[in-house]
Amino acid sequence: MEVTVVKEGKHGILGLGAEEAKVRVRPLAKVPEKVDETVGETVGETVKGVLETLLERMGVEAAVASQTKPPLEGGGEASDVVALDVTGDDLGILIGRRGQTLASLQYIVRLIVAHQTKARVPIVVDVEGYKQRRYEALQALAHRMAEQVRVRGRPFTLEPMMAYERRIIHLALADDPDVTTESVGEGEARKVVIMPKGSKPD
Repeated sequence: MEVTVVKEGKHGILGLGAEEAKVRVRPLAKVPEKVDETVGETVGETVKGVLETLLERMGVEAAVASQTKPPLEGGGEASDVVALDVTGDDLGILIGRRGQTLASLQYIVRLIVAHQTKARVPIVVDVEGYKQRRYEALQALAHRMAEQVRVRGRPFTLEPMMAYERRIIHLALADDPDVTTESVGEGEARKVVIMPKGSKPD
């Protein structure tokens, strides 16, 4: 793959003035149709190799290691997921605003691996444990806001979130006897509404 940095990102100061990086990725040659099992290469090694190559072409110095307890993004069992965590210095540029750059990087890795293996492989790419921390923070937020909804008896609308983050909120409150959740809005503005059971979002 050839990775071209179209626009370099900026870190900003305390999150202010930060800008996302933009990259263009294109294949240089036809990739293998399937993993070469004769050399003992596993799907996990393929995923790791793809991610390391992308980071190298982007000029990012980082280490890639397997993650034992990945935050699940689409259901399923943790044992089915190939999860990798990227570690290094000053890797905020790989995460981006609200994790959007990280989501794009993960999407590219999934596309390349799917093309190479001719199989749909569940892959989670994290950077310095960002997704795990976000997962725990969203669960805590869900329960905290649910308590406010119970006390006030009125719906509460959360900030816009990506699909996998909304799923975390829905699952966290799925068994709550007093509140229910619903996603509203379109595209990037889609958000979760937490409301008393039996009521409807405004």
